[in-house]
Amino acid sequence: EKIVIVFKDNGPGIPDIEKAMQSGFSTASDEARELGFGAGMGLPNMKKYSDDMTIESEVGKGTTVTLTIYLQ
Repeated sequence: EKIVIVFKDNGPGIPDIEKAMQSGFSTASDEARELGFGAGMGLPNMKKYSDDMTIESEVGKGTTVTLTIYLQ
């Protein structure tokens, strides 16, 4: 058995997924980063705590992130 979580948006897309997977990378504004919410840690942490993660993204159209967690 498994849990599958899908996040999908119609945002600007991710031009460089490999770069986005690096800790600290963020497209958040300086103002958002100053709030201390951990901008730039989202995708790396999602991958760390899931068994499988896929990212499909098209610049100008949006992104779909699929996480799979196995219940074993």
